[in-house]
Amino acid sequence: MDILTEVLALSDVRGAVGARIEAGRDWGWWWTSETPRVSMHAVLGGTLWLRIPGRQMLELMPGDVVLLPAGADHALGSDPAAVARTGPTASSTCQLTDNDAISIGAGPVQARVLCAEYDHDHAVSTQVLTMLPDIVHLRAVADTDSLAQDTVRLIVRELATPREAAGVVLDRLVDVLLIQVLRAWLASDEASQPSWLGVFRDDIVGAAVTRIHEAPAEPWTAAVLAREVGVSRATLVRRFTAVTGESLGSYLTRWRMDLAARRLRDTNDSLDTIAASVGYSSAYAFGRAFRRARSQSPGRFRAAYRAMPTSASSDPSAS
Repeated sequence: MDILTEVLALSDVRGAVGARIEAGRDWGWWWTSETPRVSMHAVLGGTLWLRIPGRQMLELMPGDVVLLPAGADHALGSDPAAVARTGPTASSTCQLTDNDAISIGAGPVQARVLCAEYDHDHAVSTQVLTMLPDIVHLRAVADTDSLAQDTVRLIVRELATPREAAGVVLDRLVDVLLIQVLRAWLASDEASQPSWLGVFRDDIVGAAVTRIHEAPAEPWTAAVLAREVGVSRATLVRRFTAVTGESLGSYLTRWRMDLAARRLRDTNDSLDTIAASVGYSSAYAFGRAFRRARSQSPGRFRAAYRAMPTSASSDPSAS
């Protein structure tokens, strides 16, 4: 089982092109989202600068990709001075071109940027994107396997000769690019801090999580899982906490509640059926666990989602 694939699928991570910028000289663009979505910028040509308030400016080179998992408002611009003067009420004048790009700055085009946004299912607490640092910068010069660069080149070609369903192709390519950025970050030294993403760098912990994902209804205990992966109970418990920053039991419960939350929202399955599917012997036992995890009963959670006009965009347990 591919854990990353399953988690991305359960949390329904999906991307879409937000804007294409064709920039000249001396320009600044303030990027903000009405909802807290993840932002990504791929530099298709030229150079530019990025600034998040309170953080050091970042120079982006041709082929660079930068991911902003926290969805922070930020400034893009032609140079440090232009970025410094750019803010929520101070952006350069721009216009839409015949090819639906945003034209900004003076003179001929010197930089091209593809801007994308990603959203996810907020009912699912096991996320990938929210575990990442505020800025993930994939530098073209350090992308040794060049997979992300290949995708950037495909994007450039698609934009150069747009054909039928170009929007669909671009949206799929930004999804692919996200996976490649995640792979590169997970393989870097930055990924060493404890979080559940540690399952991707520890074979024993990863094997235990794979067993949980393959059969969430099994009566898993630390001892049983330790036997499954061939280590002592003490070793598994110690390594799981050190790598992920949470206990094995906490992760097991959280994953089961995520699976249950999706079924509560998306199906009409009975509480008994959902309880059994995530390892609980009765609807009562499941209800108690769900209430502890989500601060409301399964019935109220389901009813709250059914009453929402945009059920996939927020989590009613957060209100």
